[in-house]
Formats: sequence, structure tokens, C-alpha cells
Amino acid sequence: MRTVRVGISGLFRRADGTWNFPHFDLSPLESDGRFAVTQLANGATLAAHDLRELDGLILAGEALPQDALVDQERLAVVARFGVGYDKVDVEACTQSGVALTTTPQAVRRPVAVAALTLVLALAGRLLIKDSLTRQGPAGFAVRTDHMGVGLEGRTLGSIGLGNIGAEMFRLAAPLGMRHLSYDPYANASIANEARVTLTDLDVLFRESDFLCVHCPLTNDTRHLVNASRLATMKPTSFLINTARGAIVDQPALEDALAQGRLAGAGLDVLDPEPPPADARILGFSNVILAPHALCWTDQCFAAIGAGCIASMQALAQGSPPSNVVNAAVLTAPSFLAKLAQWRR
Repeated sequence: MRTVRVGISGLFRRADGTWNFPHFDLSPLESDGRFAVTQLANGATLAAHDLRELDGLILAGEALPQDALVDQERLAVVARFGVGYDKVDVEACTQSGVALTTTPQAVRRPVAVAALTLVLALAGRLLIKDSLTRQGPAGFAVRTDHMGVGLEGRTLGSIGLGNIGAEMFRLAAPLGMRHLSYDPYANASIANEARVTLTDLDVLFRESDFLCVHCPLTNDTRHLVNASRLATMKPTSFLINTARGAIVDQPALEDALAQGRLAGAGLDVLDPEPPPADARILGFSNVILAPHALCWTDQCFAAIGAGCIASMQALAQGSPPSNVVNAAVLTAPSFLAKLAQWRR
């Protein structure tokens, strides 16, 4: 019986060969005789020769450009470890009969919690108060100079009301905040259930006290948070980004912070990543930073890994996987032919 050959991104292992994501359990594939698991070489970008002998790929953070996907007659499923796919050429996947899957349910709660963590930490001035405490009596003497911001009645805004944005509002419900969101694709019933008022971008930027970014990075959203929109925000407001760094024009944000036109920011994502050691954004005491890892927990990675493995198991059964980004591929003859061989 021919086995399903599954490639695992090189980024899943460190340079010394140790496993980089200990809660990603590969044993369901490794212990199943239907699969042959192979580790790819480490690199920032995958090439066509990396994929030529694969039926499925579990992809970490590497780029998957068009030239790597052209004429891939065997590869059928790419399972992205997470939800962001801005480094993957989705159209090239479709043209080559490759289904691209993500794991939206696995990251829904962890990323929403990460965003809310930054909201609460900024509101309470957590980093500043931590610093004051470490100064001993001198820090305690000036603690009244660093009052936090009460949340009841304030406006929590979100660019995007998808899986993660809606979950953030659900978690924030007991805080007594006003909920505001912009999303041209929003589901009205979800907005109603999460008690969110849908509005336009101008109102969202102008009225939010805490503005969170919960949209994918696309050509339309790149630098959506720009200098002109930042200029309309309250000087007492905060920007939180747990999505993708390039959705925010980072130099424009730095200027707004330096000029006191924003009260602060919470950023789990930057542009570029990692930032250079002398990056301007690293020098602001009113900015809380995380290395694109704030949602990383044991539960998050276990669930993401399980979702990716489920995509490979569906392939082995000759069935279309769940959570396919490029839905058009599901009716493409080339993809259907790849599935059919496993049903036989």
C-alpha cells in the first residue's frame, strides 16, 4: 500500500535538532502505517524541489511562493500551523490543485485572550507599576503619578469581527465596555450576539479607547492603520495589534507615540520581525511588546497541531479537509483527482 508522504516544516526544529513546539504531538501520524513523515530542511522560503515528493505539508512560518507551487502534481494539502497565510501564494495553490487549510478554532480563544491581556495591562499600566515596585521606596513614593484607566463605559474597538474579534468581545462582556467594530464582511447575527455595534473606520478610530486589530494581512489591509487614521484617535487611547505587524504603519505609530498623540500601544506583532536591536519601537516605556508569541500556550499548540493532523488524515481517506482557505480548489479537477487516488 502506498503511504501518504507528509512533510514537516524545518522551522518545527531548532538548529540543534530539538523539537521547537513540544505540545505539537506528531504521534498520530508517526504511529499510523498509512503515513510516512519526513522533516524538511530549515529555511525561510520553500522551493519546488522541497515539495515534489510530498502528498501533504504541515507548514510553520516559511514562505510558500508561486514558483514553489507550479506543477506540483502530487502535493494535495498544505496545512498551515495557525491561521495567518500571508506568506502563501493562495492563487498558486488553487491553480496547482493544492488545498490550503488553517486552524481557526484552535487560535480563536488564545489570540482573543492575548488581545484582552494587552488591554488590561495597558489600562492598569502594568509595566510601569512593575518598574516602580522594583525601585523600592522611591518607586512607591511616586505611584500616585501613574494612575490606570478604568474600563467601565469605555469603548473597546476592533478592526475585524471574525473568529477572534468576536471571541474577544465575548470575553470582555463582564467589563462593562461599549463594543464597536468595523468589518465589511461581518455577520450581523454574530455582532448582535456579541453585543457589538458595527460602524465605519472613521468612527471606529475616533471613538475607540482601546482599538484592537483582528483582521488578516492582505493588499487591502496593509498599512490600514496609517498616519491619517492614527491622527483621528484620542490622545488617551491605546492601539493593540495581535494580527500582523504590517497592518500598522509602524513609523507612523512611532511618531504618534513620540508626539504624545496616543497613550500607548500593545504589540504582539511588529514590522519587521524580529526587529533590529536599535528599533525605535523598542524604546517606548508606554508600549508593551511580545515576540509574536503572546497566544502561545500548551493548549493552543496542541489544538493547532491536532487541526493540521486532521487535514492529513482527511487526505489519507480521500476526503476534502476542513477549514480550506481557497474554497475554489474543492471543485478543481486537479485536486479532485489527487483525492480520488486515496479513495481507490
